[in-house]
Amino acid sequence: MGSRNFLLLKSSSSPATHARVISPLSCSSCLQTNNFHASSRKLNLHLFPSTKHFPAIYQKASGYSYTPYAAMPIPRPIAGVDLETLENQLVDEKQLMILRQKLQAIGIHGESYLPGQYNALLCPSCKGGDSGEKSLSLNISPSGGQAAWTCFRAKCGWRGATRAFADVTSTYAKMNSVAKVKQPIRTITEESLSLEPLCNELLAYFAERMISGETLRRNSVMQKRTGDQIAIAFTYRRKGDLVSCKYRDISKKFWQEANTEKIFYGLDDIKEGSDIIIVEGEMDKLAMEEAGFKNCVSVPDGAPPKVSNKALPSEEEDTKYQYLWNCKEYTEKASRIILATDGDAPGQALAEELARRLGRERCWRVKWPNKNDTESFKDANEVLMYMGPDALRNVIETAELYPIRGLFNFKDYYGEIDDYYHQSLGFELGVSTGWSALNDLYNVVPGELTIVTGVPNSGKSEWIDALLCNLNHSAGWKFALCSMENRVREHARKLLEKHIKKPFFDVRYGEYVERMSAEDLEQGKKWLSDSFALIRCENDCLPSINWVLDLARIAVLRHGVRGLVIDPYNELDHQRPSNQTETEYVSQMLTKIKRFAQHHSCHVWFVAHPRQLHNWIGGPPNMYDISGSAHFINKCDNGIVIHRNRDPEAGPIDIVQVCVRKVRNKVIGTIGDAYLSYNRVTGEYMDVDMSSQIDNKRKR
Repeated sequence: MGSRNFLLLKSSSSPATHARVISPLSCSSCLQTNNFHASSRKLNLHLFPSTKHFPAIYQKASGYSYTPYAAMPIPRPIAGVDLETLENQLVDEKQLMILRQKLQAIGIHGESYLPGQYNALLCPSCKGGDSGEKSLSLNISPSGGQAAWTCFRAKCGWRGATRAFADVTSTYAKMNSVAKVKQPIRTITEESLSLEPLCNELLAYFAERMISGETLRRNSVMQKRTGDQIAIAFTYRRKGDLVSCKYRDISKKFWQEANTEKIFYGLDDIKEGSDIIIVEGEMDKLAMEEAGFKNCVSVPDGAPPKVSNKALPSEEEDTKYQYLWNCKEYTEKASRIILATDGDAPGQALAEELARRLGRERCWRVKWPNKNDTESFKDANEVLMYMGPDALRNVIETAELYPIRGLFNFKDYYGEIDDYYHQSLGFELGVSTGWSALNDLYNVVPGELTIVTGVPNSGKSEWIDALLCNLNHSAGWKFALCSMENRVREHARKLLEKHIKKPFFDVRYGEYVERMSAEDLEQGKKWLSDSFALIRCENDCLPSINWVLDLARIAVLRHGVRGLVIDPYNELDHQRPSNQTETEYVSQMLTKIKRFAQHHSCHVWFVAHPRQLHNWIGGPPNMYDISGSAHFINKCDNGIVIHRNRDPEAGPIDIVQVCVRKVRNKVIGTIGDAYLSYNRVTGEYMDVDMSSQIDNKRKR
């Protein structure tokens, strides 16, 4: 069976040029087709043993290819130092041995790399990718005392440096401290690069990837021959002139012409376009043209491994994305930029880096179709090959707006809206308080803030405790309690009495009812432990709202609590800047509480006392009477006043009035009053037919 042969030579990298020598494609004859197996169209790889194909400037030493140190830029001489002496400087074998041991400890192996040379090795971080290319450039100083390395694969970029001895500073480091001189941009032509039209075998290779000959000719895709080997040559042009050239062999090894300007591939195709498409590779650019999109360019250097967490660099420092600055006059005209980078993590990182520089407000992103149940297609060429041009065209036409933090569209929430409509999330209509008198007025929804107020000794905390017990019994909710006016044992007694429905003691208030047994107590303690988390500040200082919310977040994550009680407001530390008013402080505090409630889907009950009431005649206060600010009623979702009659002449003193004074969400309630009967022995609240009691009172 005939074959196409491709030579894979060892690479050589130079930090000054970032050039690599990687063997191009092997084609014994572009005119002889007997070496190509037409039925299978498979390509076979073999190693070409001859060394005559290495360029003269590359030498071979103990299995590694390298660029001679003499070819590097000569550092500025130091006054009083004889250059001939420096050139003849001997290597310190002891520190070189220690240096090699340090390199081997981090995975950089090889006994024969030489000082003063740039050695091409296999990167221990990325293993050379799928192709296994030797992309790690290792340089050891002439004295053998220090080493620096860089992986030039765009998806890796691993770099570092080390010394044999920490306290040794090499002479070479001092000499080379002069800033690196930027190499001049080369002028290249097809003739100077010895480029030629594609042979039949390469045309067949592109045909397998659904790329037509017409698309290849229009984009000036060519080939470069070195002996019997060839490589695909993607020509980078601006206004028709050749600016740079990138090479690729069938095994997807890439290298570029050194000291050429970095620009987009296909730059002339976006000269007049208001809409442009940016892809990650030249093959994807060609695939887009097959789908009907000529207004497409490809980045020259691939994708980064991850998004940078640093601030956006200046134009001079932004070397990785210099092509964006070089092509600014083309991209600044575009009103819409579709980022069709690869679907893997580096591709998404590239999209984010491009959007940062081009402006997220004019960027769109594509969603690659599913390949199967677990993965999606990676890029444009894959979609073209497996699904065809119509599918690729649909991907571009259905591109979505690039997300901008804080800016959304309702369609981003369609799923949540549908779940709300079908009531599949749970608690959409709220959870009943357990009292029928309140069913039409107030129901509890996760993520809301309820402010509870009332005059002292009206039963605010008792009513909230009873409400929590009802929610626990009916819906299984758990709660975090930040109750600063209650000692733990007293709070436990109140909750246990409501849960077990028996008094904790058999004296005074409970003398006519059987006291809870020791067995009841043990079961009740387990219920307390399973249902409540306590937030308490055991120090002498007062807790701040930030401290409380931080612990509440932990309680949500650790214990799954659905409700938080902060009781009361005046027991918190309210220190604020001297230039901040109490009204501003209260507004900021309530905003923090609401954000916590919404983010963690946790209902918050916040108890706030009213200010001193002048000329009070015994009626319930209103929400605007709360001490501190009107923001308590303005910013809460629900506002409730708990009031108890103290005058036997005015009505039963065991009746508690629950005044619902604000309900933001009409789905869960409305403004109104409900009446409950308070059982002093067990602390329970029960429904009562208040209207009949009022009528009986009036008849007296």
